[in-house]
Amino acid sequence: MKDIKKNLSKWMYWFILAVAVILVYKFVDNITSIGDIINNFFNIISPFLTALLIAYLLYIPASRIENRFKKSKNKFLKKRARGLSVFLTIILTILLIILLVNVLFPIITDSIVELISNFQMYWNNTIDRLNNLPEDSILKNETVTNAVQSFGEKIKEIDLMQYLNPERITGYVKSAVGVATGVFDIFVTIVASVYFLLERGKIIEYIKKIGYAVLKPETCEEIGQYCNTTNRVFFRFISSQLIDSILVGIVVTIAMSIIGVKYAILLGFIIGLFNLIPYFGAIIAVGLSILITLVTGGLSQAILMAVVVIILQQIDANIINPKIIGTSLQISPLLVIFSVTVGGGYFGVLGMFLAVPAATVLKLILDDYLDYKNKKKMIYNNIEND
Repeated sequence: MKDIKKNLSKWMYWFILAVAVILVYKFVDNITSIGDIINNFFNIISPFLTALLIAYLLYIPASRIENRFKKSKNKFLKKRARGLSVFLTIILTILLIILLVNVLFPIITDSIVELISNFQMYWNNTIDRLNNLPEDSILKNETVTNAVQSFGEKIKEIDLMQYLNPERITGYVKSAVGVATGVFDIFVTIVASVYFLLERGKIIEYIKKIGYAVLKPETCEEIGQYCNTTNRVFFRFISSQLIDSILVGIVVTIAMSIIGVKYAILLGFIIGLFNLIPYFGAIIAVGLSILITLVTGGLSQAILMAVVVIILQQIDANIINPKIIGTSLQISPLLVIFSVTVGGGYFGVLGMFLAVPAATVLKLILDDYLDYKNKKKMIYNNIEND
């Protein structure tokens, strides 16, 4: 009897192993189909994912407005604080988008098209200035001259107007907006984002309910703390960077306009936009602005512009930005540079922007884990020594 049970267990083991191998083989064999199913699923729910992102970004202004309404002595405003705050936030967002599309974007688009159209003329003027320099000038040596001419030849070979004309730019904007394709998807995205904002309390409570049902209470508490910390870090970083970039863009535009830099609004917009990316953004934007000013306004204006912008960037980095952010994210410059490089390499511009808060949260989790392990090890060693 024992031998029969032993043989039966042995055969059951081999049978289960064979079934598992077959299942793994079928899974690998049909991995393309499974990938297609997953992609289709994400395409279907993309309006809800977009809505969730919109709701997450609009949570900051909505919650601030809601708190103001709750402090009001007016009973009507108090009772309907959340609904009114969401409605007001959506209206303000739509008005801001309309303002950008109708006022700022046309100016920037016209500046880009004009710059590209007249680039050959600007470049010829730059070459003439370079040729008219004194023979003993450091910029007149053969290496610099060859580098400038080589750069000019490469630019000539690229038909930039093929990619940067009003029709193309309009197409790019439509493609960007086309994350939610079709009128129905856009409608679903807007409605879902509103409901995410309105019912955020219920959604969070339901997620907690699932967590407590599946995990230990202590684990749920720890996860909740990390979620709160993550939200705090992301909200602080995103809101502060947006405000800081807008201020930098406006101040730089005014400064460039005063010193007579051509395309001041375009360059101010570029510097403000790239300022969202820590470290690399400012360097890339200032370098690009110096190059454009050098071509359009000459060496002296480019140097003056560079000095003014670098001074403003230093004021921003040491005074304005810390005041807006408040407490530091407590992350070393080396880790910032590393995280921005990795984030940009894997996820592009969005990855560069979100790399710093993501690295901050990961560092916090790692620090807590190491502290826990070291504390546990120390307690264990003390018990052994006793």
